Formats: sequence, C-alpha cells, structure tokens
Amino acid sequence: MYLLMIILFVLGYIAIATEHQIHVNKAATALIMCSVLWTIYIFYAPELYTSPLDPNHAAIQKTTEYVTHHELIEGVGEVAEILFFLMGAMTIVELIDVHGGFSIITRRITTRNKRTLLYILTGITFFMSAVLDNLTTTIVIVMLLRKLIQDQKERWYYAAVVILAANAGGAFSPIGDVTTIMLWVKGNVTTEHLIPELILPSIVAALLPMFIMSRKLSGTLEDVVSVDESAHHEPTAAEMVTNRERNIIFYLGIGALVFVPIFKAITHLPPYIGVALGLGILWVYTELMYHEKGDSIKEEKKARIQKVVKRIDMTTILFFLGILMAVNALSFAGILQDLSKALDDAIGNIYVINIIIGVLSSIVDNVPLVAGAMKMYAVDPANAYFAVDGAFWLFLAYCAGVGGSILIVGSAAGVVVMGLEKVSFGWYLKEVSLIALLGYLAGAAMFIFQDMVIVPMLN
Repeated sequence: MYLLMIILFVLGYIAIATEHQIHVNKAATALIMCSVLWTIYIFYAPELYTSPLDPNHAAIQKTTEYVTHHELIEGVGEVAEILFFLMGAMTIVELIDVHGGFSIITRRITTRNKRTLLYILTGITFFMSAVLDNLTTTIVIVMLLRKLIQDQKERWYYAAVVILAANAGGAFSPIGDVTTIMLWVKGNVTTEHLIPELILPSIVAALLPMFIMSRKLSGTLEDVVSVDESAHHEPTAAEMVTNRERNIIFYLGIGALVFVPIFKAITHLPPYIGVALGLGILWVYTELMYHEKGDSIKEEKKARIQKVVKRIDMTTILFFLGILMAVNALSFAGILQDLSKALDDAIGNIYVINIIIGVLSSIVDNVPLVAGAMKMYAVDPANAYFAVDGAFWLFLAYCAGVGGSILIVGSAAGVVVMGLEKVSFGWYLKEVSLIALLGYLAGAAMFIFQDMVIVPMLN
C-alpha cells in the first residue's frame, strides 16, 4: 500500500498539472486524491502501528481510532488555519476591489513613455503583491494595462514583467503568496526574519528581468481610444460611493492586512484571528455606510460583505483543502520522511534542494511542493538550517514563490495573465522564460551570499 499511495499521488499530480488538457478542474482531482489516500492509509495504518506477531482486532481498532481521532483532526486543524486566513484575506481584497479602492493607485499613472511605464508598473506590482497577494495584484495591474496600452502584443511584454514582479514581491512578505503564508502560519518563518532576509533577493529577481525586458521597448505609447458606454452602463457600487468612502475602505482593508503580522507578534494568536478582526471592522463600517445611504442606493446595488463573499474563488479553497490533506496522508504514512532522507543522501545541500524545488514549481503547483517539503523536513531547533527562520525555510519561501515565474503555467499570476490576455505558452517560453530563470538564479545567488557571508559577519 506504501507504493500504491505514491503511485496515486503522482497520477493525481499529473492530472492537476494538466487540468487544461484533460478538462478536469484541479480542485476535483485534489479532493478525490485526498479522500482516496486517507482511505488507503486508514487500512494501511494497522501495519505501521501494530506488531506482526500480534495483529489482534483490539489493536487494529485502537489504531483506527488513533488515525481518525488524532491524526486526521490534527491534519484538518493545520489546513483550516491556512484556509480561514485565505478566505478572510480574499474577502477583504474583494471588498476593496468592488468599491473601486485600487483606483487610488492606478489612476495616478499618467506617463506614456514605454520604459518609464514598465519601471513604474514593476515597482507598484512588487509592493502591492507584498501587501495583497500576487494573484489579485496581477488582475488589478492587467486591467490597468488594458486602459493604457492598445496593442495586445505590446501588452504581453508588460504583463510578463507583472508576473515576475508579482511573484517576487509575494515571496518576501508573510501575506504575499500562498506558499509563504503556509510557512508563516505554521511558524516555520517569522515576519522579522522573512522580510529583511528575502527582500533583497526578491528585488534582484524582479529588477534584473525588468531591465532586460525594457531593452525590447522604446518610444511612447499610442493613446487608447475610449468608447463612451454611459448610455448603456449600469452604475456599480464603486461608482455610487463617494471618494471619501472609497478611500476609507481602501485604507481600512490594507491596514487590516498589514496589521495581521503585528497582531500575531503581539498576541501570539494564529493569523486567521487577526484577519478575522480586520474583516469584522470592515464589515461594521460598510454596514453603517450603507445604512446611512438608505434608499439612495438600491439594495441590489449595495456591495455588502454577504454579497462580496460570493465572489471568492471557492474552487481554489477546495483545491488547497484537497491537496494539503493529501500531503498530510503521505506524511502520516511516513512516505515524505523517507523521501527527505533519500534527498539528503543523494544531494545533501539545502540550497540545491530548494533551487530544484523552485524550478519544479514552474512545472507543477507550488502548494503541494511546499506542503511536502514542510512535512519532509520538520522544524528542528537543534539544526540551524531547519530551526524557525532557518536558511532552509527562508530559501524555500523565495524559491517556491519566484521559481514559478519560469513558465507561464507555473504560478497563479501567470495563469491569470494567460487567461486574461491570451498569452501563449510558446511566446512566454521563447521571450520570457530564460529571462525569468536568470532573475530567479540571480536572486538565489544573492540569498546564498547573504546567508554565507553577510549574516555571519553581522552575528
């Protein structure tokens, strides 16, 4: 059964990686894989926990109860912490977006110089993705690109740099990327080490590709022809709130997200409690705001949180549930621990292992990769590399976050650009992949230099 679990996980992984080819959503595959692996494990567990010389019914019953009442509950608890945080953060971001809050940033971009625009967008994307998440940031910036750049093929170059900057910006922030969130929520890394030790490698990973890509652009942009659709346009919630209300929602939302790491440091409570507090405050403000407006806005036009929450991509949440619980099944079965020993024997170098994980994250989803690594290499206070804020965990956050940029299908940011702008896999592979790889390796080299030279000098 040990081998059967590995085979089924690999087959599920292949189905997830090829969801567009087989036309089956990866969430469905992940949920089936989770259920099947735990079913196999519940029958396989007695062989692990009972003696072959005493395979009596009572021992088997006790083992089954241990798996269902302890291991399964523990696994669900670990995954729930991540999912609750994500749902709260996603709701806050959606609330800001539906009220037009991000226009505070985007409407200030007026330059028509191609290279200057590229530099500005890279900076905005980099820091926005650190505060929000790389997926939401990418959507906001791509929508802005459509207003600024008329030629679609020219937009592709900007969109490619947006992917790189969004993934790099999300890597150094505890709330910027799903994989970093996973490491932070579980306590493998802390904010006070993650930001200062990863910000420079992340900047390198964003700036080097930006400068290379800027060589492909010159001159000024043509003005985009706007079409007046006011006669047929139904006003949205963003158009029916005042600038003051829009600004308050924006700053409350961003403040709530930025406050979460501070809340965790002060109270030592898990991040989902902090994000729940911020969401609750936003909820109260929007309810009072709409109450004051009364009948001036029709009820169906009001973007209350109970309506906004329906905009959350629940298929993504279900995918995380399925894949993380599937990884937990492998962990409790002892498979991932054996794999970590094999990697240590074959490679041994934590930097090389992480760089390989980063490259793999451009081919397959980085969530199960990081989840697997977290189970393979547990936090070990006695080992400096694997202690909390150890080099392995910090470098894993960088590699898993930035490595997905190498291929357009390797990150959520890339997939959304592929969908919105119809960027082809072949074009990205030809025009961007090598540049993304150079940026990834340059940032990795910066981290290794920091860890081996600068940090020992400071200590």
